[in-house]
Amino acid sequence: MSDTNEPVESGGSAGEAPAAGGGRRVRVVLVDDHRMFRTGVQAEIGETGRTGVEVVGEAADVDQAVTVITATRPEVVLLDVHLPGGGGVEVLRRCAPLMADAEQPVRFLALSVSDAAEDVIGVIRGGARGYVTKTITGTDLVDSIFRVQDGDAVFSPRLAGFVLDAFASTDAPPVDEDMDRLTQREREVLRLIARGYAYKEIAKQLFISVKTVESHVSAVLRKLQLSNRHELTRWATARRLV
Repeated sequence: MSDTNEPVESGGSAGEAPAAGGGRRVRVVLVDDHRMFRTGVQAEIGETGRTGVEVVGEAADVDQAVTVITATRPEVVLLDVHLPGGGGVEVLRRCAPLMADAEQPVRFLALSVSDAAEDVIGVIRGGARGYVTKTITGTDLVDSIFRVQDGDAVFSPRLAGFVLDAFASTDAPPVDEDMDRLTQREREVLRLIARGYAYKEIAKQLFISVKTVESHVSAVLRKLQLSNRHELTRWATARRLV
């Protein structure tokens, strides 16, 4: 299966054995731009008879995610934060009507390698019900999926503090409209540029081409109305992004 193909939809067999835990079932879509990671998660949690989790679709970018989520209407979406096409926040924005459906809500659980506060706050502000990192065990991930299906909020322990600080503290920073214009990938590139990384180094770290890095930098300069990387560095430093 190639990440460049159309989004994948799948269904469980009618003859499967009853799921563990009283026969509860939850239908899940996996959204992550790394095929090997999706395959690993599928192998870890996708044995429906054992875990109760039925993986009904996969997607590797924003457009694929919106298509497969709309088509399958899962109870829970495991959503990576950094995706081609605008990131997890863009998926949440475009799926807002599905999240708001009172009869059959689609709930989102962020599953990401990132533990950066801005990533956590961004997807929670966008409507995700929780955020766990990719160090989570398969058993804990299954438990988190069922909790999100039930409407609970689920966080890896350290990440819960970010949310409490941002939403409970009167000192929480206001929404930065300039920052909100940038996609998650553009923010990543901006942060690395501000730290002094060369384009080739950024490309290697983010597993993208140098040409793609250049395109992201051009987009950031245009959106922020800046002229060069030195101005980008000053802009990022002033917002403590470095």
